[in-house]
Amino acid sequence: MSAGTIILIVVILVIVAVAAAVTSMRMRRRAAERNLVGPEYDRLADEIGPRKAKAEFEKRRQRVDALGIRSLSAEQRSAYASRWNGAQEQFVDSPAQATESAGALITAVAADRGYEVADHDQFMTDLSVFHGRHLDGYRRAGQTAGKADRASTEALRRALLDYRSLFFDLIESPAGEGLAPAKSPDTVSASRPWKQVTQALPWKTRNQSGTRPEGRDMASSRP
Repeated sequence: MSAGTIILIVVILVIVAVAAAVTSMRMRRRAAERNLVGPEYDRLADEIGPRKAKAEFEKRRQRVDALGIRSLSAEQRSAYASRWNGAQEQFVDSPAQATESAGALITAVAADRGYEVADHDQFMTDLSVFHGRHLDGYRRAGQTAGKADRASTEALRRALLDYRSLFFDLIESPAGEGLAPAKSPDTVSASRPWKQVTQALPWKTRNQSGTRPEGRDMASSRP
C-alpha cells in the first residue's frame, strides 16, 4: 500500500471521527435543551409543529438572555432556603397560608434573579426556557392556591410539593455553572415539621379552635 493511500485513509478516518463527535455533541445538546424545557416543547410542537416550536423557543431564549438572568449569591440562596423551610413548617398549622407563602417566595426568587414577574403569562413563557420541566406542577399549584379556601389539605400538600420543585430549581443556576447547590430541606433533621408534610409520616393540622384533629397518612410524593 502506497504512502498516498495510507494518508488518504487516515484523512478519511479523521473526518469520520470528527463528524461523529460533532453529531454526538449536537445530540447531547438537544437532549439537554429538551430536558430543560420538558413538556413545554412537546406541547408547543403539537400545536404549531416541531420546526416552528424550535424557532419559538429560540426566540424565548434570546429574550431571556436579554433579561440578564443572574445567579443568586450563596447568602441569598441560604436565606431563601431558610424562608422556604419556614413556609413548610407553617403548613402543619396553616396549610392554605403556607401554600400562599410558597408561591410568593417563587415570585420573589425569580424577581431577584432578573425575571420580569409583573406579567404572569410572560413570566411563564420566560420560565419555560430554563425551568420548563417544572411548569406543569407550578400551574397546578397555582390553580390549587387560587381556591385554597375550598381545597383539601391533601391538594394543598401536593401544591406545596409542586411549588417546592420549581423553587429549588430557581435558587440554583440554570446550568449548574459551578455554583454550590442550595441547601435542600432533605438535610434538615427528620424531626422538623416539613418532613411530616413531604414524607409518609402521620401528621396533624390545627383547626381554628387550636385542637389537632387526626389526619391521614400521606404518601411520599417527592418532586
